[in-house]
Amino acid sequence: MSDYRRWYVPGGTYFFTVVTFARRRFLTADAFRPLLREAITEVRRERPFEIVSWVLLPEHLHTVWTLPQGDEAYSIRWTQIKERFTKAYLAAGGVEGVRTRSRRRHRERAVWARRFWEHTVADEEDLAACVDYVHWNPVKHGLVSRVRDWPWSTFHRFVELGYYEPDWGRSDSFPGNDEPEWGE
Repeated sequence: MSDYRRWYVPGGTYFFTVVTFARRRFLTADAFRPLLREAITEVRRERPFEIVSWVLLPEHLHTVWTLPQGDEAYSIRWTQIKERFTKAYLAAGGVEGVRTRSRRRHRERAVWARRFWEHTVADEEDLAACVDYVHWNPVKHGLVSRVRDWPWSTFHRFVELGYYEPDWGRSDSFPGNDEPEWGE
């Protein structure tokens, strides 16, 4: 058993990486993207949080959230999002991976990796690095050659708001992006 302890900061800002079971590639499929959006919308209605930045890739996602003042319950939110998506995904014909004995014993489906990776954002510089990493990720994984060409990202909103130029990310905009602490 791991000694890993999550760092909970009430009202904090967090970077997350959430991965599908066995890195199965279905999150960007037309049939399933809306189900994830709906699960997130439902959870946000019950347990509000701000989505600072977001990118959806076929087998994982990265996002930066800010929780309400005094609230540190991001783990509950991820559990609820995963549960709601899984139920809708399977009902819509999605196929899960092979369930291990442990998953069956714990009544877990084989849609998501069990855990998620989180990083508590320390300051504005750290936040900017996390947001840049989120937006650069489709290029990092070779899915597109330009950040602006990836449709499932808040990058486009950041361009509209003037935080990025439309051609941001033409070169390696996030040096050191292969370091393991980024959750991949």
